Amino acid sequence: MAMFTTPQTPEPVPLEVAESARARHRGLLGRDGIDGALLLGPASAVHTLGMRFAIDVAYLDRKFRVLAVRTMRPGRLGRPRPRSRYVLEAEAGAMERWGVRRGVRVTMHGR
Repeated sequence: MAMFTTPQTPEPVPLEVAESARARHRGLLGRDGIDGALLLGPASAVHTLGMRFAIDVAYLDRKFRVLAVRTMRPGRLGRPRPRSRYVLEAEAGAMERWGVRRGVRVTMHGR
């Protein structure tokens, strides 16, 4: 199972990786929540149309450095982020608990 950490993460966070175009397009649609996070790549923008819960979205560059973190309510369209290569999605509030914020490097394990 894949996981990720940051310098401030108390313990590794479970990570699902959406590697196919279909998995990236589906994202978290149709779910009531997620244990951990979902990594979409390549991706520079996301939407929450049809989502059942608010999510935190972290935009990552090619080196997995966080460019921006936003909370999106259901029914929203996110703007594309220049230089974003990956998007990390989780339930709203999770990124703050894990120490995922602008400038932090996310380290992937078991990917």
